[in-house]
Amino acid sequence: MMMDIEEIGKQVVDAAYQVHTTLGPGLLESSYETCLAHELSLRNLSFELQKSLPINYKGLKLSAGYRIDIIVESQIIIELKSVELLQPIHKAQLLTYLKLSGCTLGYLINFNVPLLKDGLRRVVLNHPSSQS
Repeated sequence: MMMDIEEIGKQVVDAAYQVHTTLGPGLLESSYETCLAHELSLRNLSFELQKSLPINYKGLKLSAGYRIDIIVESQIIIELKSVELLQPIHKAQLLTYLKLSGCTLGYLINFNVPLLKDGLRRVVLNHPSSQS
């Protein structure tokens, strides 16, 4: 039985808070990715790291080198950043990943902030409880 997407989302956010509380800001994105993956595994959530995302264009399948940082339970995309400030292009990138993958919920998480709530964005694409 598939877990409820909202419950998975709560687990993802909680895991991110745990990583940020433990490590704080200022590390490389790859460090946060590895630690977040460990937190997700501690919660018994299935996930894939650096999942290849091909582009389908009018019947043509392109392997353009796009990679989803983390996809959780085949339902939620996590795009990780460790930047000074999230930019509109970061959200646009996540929306594109949602569209190409068929997923409806994603989290844009910037760990390079003093308070994680300031670096956390929930992004929804055609989700039943559309609150983005």
